[in-house]
Amino acid sequence: MLRILVLLLSCLCLAPAAAQDAPAPATAQVAIETGEGRIVLVLETERAPVTAANFLRYADEKRFDGTDFYRAMAVAPGLGLIQGGTRGDPARVRTPIVHEPTSQTGLSHGDGTISMARYDPGSATGDFFITVGAMESLDANPAAAGDNAGFAAFGHVVEGMDVVHRILAAPTSETEGEAVMRGQMIAAPIRIITVRRLP
Repeated sequence: MLRILVLLLSCLCLAPAAAQDAPAPATAQVAIETGEGRIVLVLETERAPVTAANFLRYADEKRFDGTDFYRAMAVAPGLGLIQGGTRGDPARVRTPIVHEPTSQTGLSHGDGTISMARYDPGSATGDFFITVGAMESLDANPAAAGDNAGFAAFGHVVEGMDVVHRILAAPTSETEGEAVMRGQMIAAPIRIITVRRLP
């Protein structure tokens, strides 16, 4: 009986160690140098491989260099998003990518999440946004009616949320922007100087 008890206890002790030994999903780091400072992100190259690879390709080909953060959507104090990227520039955009919903990747739109801007699912190219505050309403919701695929989250900010907050607080134009984006366009867009991988 004592031997069985010792064996059970040893199994219980080993279980957490085995779980801790599981490798973390692969990631990559990138730095966005902006006119307001630096934002460093960790991209989920394993959990959201298509979306992360697309962003890295834009970065490697310097397609983001010289673009802007052009949208600041403030929903409530401490809640909103900033949007930037190629803004449909035909000289910069690549072919749209397959949509990777959060229901597939297991990711969610928490504070500081980077995600792809899109119209219909599968239309994302070179525009992205970063959230301020938790915005799970942007996650996929298969139970909802209509377009329920949400947005493709693929990483999060690890440095520079102060920069993200400053961009969100930038003055916006009351007249610029179409449809839901009217009044959310930054009056003096914040330059994206470079986007580069980090070692």
